[in-house]
Amino acid sequence: MSLESRCLWHEFNKIGNEMIVTKAGRRPFPTFQIRLKGMNPDADYILMMDFLLADDKRYRYAFHNSSWIIAGQADSSGPPRIHVHQDSSAKGGQWMRQTIAFDRLKFTNNPLDDNGHIILNSMHRYQPRFHVIGCEQPTTTTTTNDQQTSKYHHHHHHHHKRNFRTFIFNETQFIAVTAYQNHRITQLKIASNPFAKGFRQHQQQKQQQQQTDDMTITRLA
Repeated sequence: MSLESRCLWHEFNKIGNEMIVTKAGRRPFPTFQIRLKGMNPDADYILMMDFLLADDKRYRYAFHNSSWIIAGQADSSGPPRIHVHQDSSAKGGQWMRQTIAFDRLKFTNNPLDDNGHIILNSMHRYQPRFHVIGCEQPTTTTTTNDQQTSKYHHHHHHHHKRNFRTFIFNETQFIAVTAYQNHRITQLKIASNPFAKGFRQHQQQKQQQQQTDDMTITRLA
C-alpha cells in the first residue's frame, strides 16, 4: 500500500496537521487516498479505515509561541468507529486499477451521531489506520450444502486471520479541532485545496480592496 499526495501530507505534518470536526460532519482535507498492489486480482477484499488516539493526552494551542502543548489527560471516548470504503467488497483487480479515495468519510464531534460519521474528540491527536481484509472463498468439490458450509466457515476464518493487513502512515496524524488554531495550517489548506478556490478569490479581492483603499488614503494625504 502507498499513500497518495505524500509530499502534501508531509508538509501538513511538519507544521502539525489539524482536521475540522463539526456536529453535522466535515470531510477531511487532504483526502485519504491510497494505491494498492500485490493483491490476488480475482479475490474479494474489503477496505476500511479507523482512527485511534495517538496518545493519552488532550492538547491546547499556545498562540504566543505557535505550538501545541499538553493540557491534560485525554477525555474518555467510546470504541473507535470503522469507516468501510463504499466500493467494498471488490476484486483485487479493481482495487489495484486506480487510486482509492476515502472521499465519503466525515469527522464529527457529536457522540450521539447516527449518520455513521467518525466520532472524534476535539483537541486530541489521532492516527489514521488503513485495513485490507481478504475474503477469499475456497473452491470445493463436496456436494452437500452442510459440508460446503462447514468447510467454507473453517476456510473463511483461516483466511480472515491470514488476510487482514493494517497500514499506518505516521505523516497522516492530526489534531481534531472545531476551528483551525495555527494560521499556517489555514493558509496551506486554502492554497492546496481545489475546493477552496472561492475562498482564495475572496481573500485576493479583500487584499486588492485593501491596496486600493491604501492608495486612496495616500492620494488624499
